[in-house]
Amino acid sequence: MGQRVETLIVGGGVVGVCCAYELARAGAEVTLIERDEPVAPVSSAVYANAGLLTPGDPYPLASPGVLGKGLKWLLDSGSPFYVAPWADRDLPRWLELFRRNCREGPMRRGMAVQRALLRRGCDLHQEYADLAGEAYGYERRGWLMVYESEDGFAGGRREAEDAAAFGVEWEAVERSRLREVAPGLRAGLAGGVLYSEDGHLVPHLFVRELARLAGETGADIRTGHEALRIEATGGRVTRVVTTRGVFEPDTVVLAAGVWTVPVAGQLGLNLPIQAAKGYSLTVPRPEGVPDVPLYATERHVCVTPMGDVVRLAGTLELAGFDLSVRWRRVERIREGADRLIAGLGALEPTEVWRGLRPCTPDGLPIIGRSPRHDNVIVAAGHAMLGLGEGPITGRLVAQLVAGETPELDLDPLRVDRFPSLVPPIADVVGRGARARGRPPRGEL
Repeated sequence: MGQRVETLIVGGGVVGVCCAYELARAGAEVTLIERDEPVAPVSSAVYANAGLLTPGDPYPLASPGVLGKGLKWLLDSGSPFYVAPWADRDLPRWLELFRRNCREGPMRRGMAVQRALLRRGCDLHQEYADLAGEAYGYERRGWLMVYESEDGFAGGRREAEDAAAFGVEWEAVERSRLREVAPGLRAGLAGGVLYSEDGHLVPHLFVRELARLAGETGADIRTGHEALRIEATGGRVTRVVTTRGVFEPDTVVLAAGVWTVPVAGQLGLNLPIQAAKGYSLTVPRPEGVPDVPLYATERHVCVTPMGDVVRLAGTLELAGFDLSVRWRRVERIREGADRLIAGLGALEPTEVWRGLRPCTPDGLPIIGRSPRHDNVIVAAGHAMLGLGEGPITGRLVAQLVAGETPELDLDPLRVDRFPSLVPPIADVVGRGARARGRPPRGEL
């Protein structure tokens, strides 16, 4: 016999911990299991990412031209968007589904959904910060996109104008004002776009502090518990076997990031989530680094101040579950940071990190009940935006568990929204290579 629990969350990253807190806050009995020690382990997607909360950037990963850019950069392992050939047997299916979403219509529908998630997520982050104080360095100073070229600056203004249709607040910062807004920037940069709603924090400290608050609110947080097997009978999960015992849950929430895929696969759910590797370097913070986070837009590199250190992050690499370090990508991040602040990229890092972000073909997360098991909820696939969307995901999951109507429409995020038929990969490559347009932003 296993231990009876009301709600069992599998995964102790940002989304799992937000679910645990929101469920406990709502009065539910909740147990969270995480394979590693502690929550937000070094191997998680959130541990050392750029720490950005970006309601000002509602563009989903799937946008016109992104796939074409990825194919153009296919053989360049140092490019901002690298696709390792045949990294995963499910990659051809994912690429075709991705191609279908790299069109204006799906992108704009995705922007509306992403904006709602990020805006509500930021509101909840403020609530959390009011409870936690300065424990994880939450600040809301905006996010400055910096452009090296006049063409890039003009394109950035066009993107901001498009985003304004979804309620995004922005301000063009001309060349003459750049160093007034962000002291320490190099001279000669073309301009910037400031998204004033955006914020930042120290990601692993946020997850661990929220786990502490969840525990104080009643959640049972158990690290060192790896889910080995999930058993179902008659359309319901009945047992979850872990390395430290068996659980018999009334409800299971799958929130393990990229690792949700093999877990859900045991239940016959073929989730189209690819592991996208991102990199970061943490360096001592020199004098002159501004308090506002920066983005070297043409080079896809983020620079985030975090107390006495600076986080340099960027790139997107579809390479399956490969966690090896491609040092060319690390060097490109250094170069991009140095283009913003002289000497920043030359600093010796205190940590070089990489993590796997769970990316869906339409760039939107999967949040909803399983179509196969009525007591399974999936909360995964947040790509580079799990930090910003984690709190609202937790709130939505808590509402689903309680049988309430979710405060946001979950139809665009449902588990079974992806078609299963895929044309040959040669056709995918041929059509995708002709795409043009906006490349993806960097590591968020």
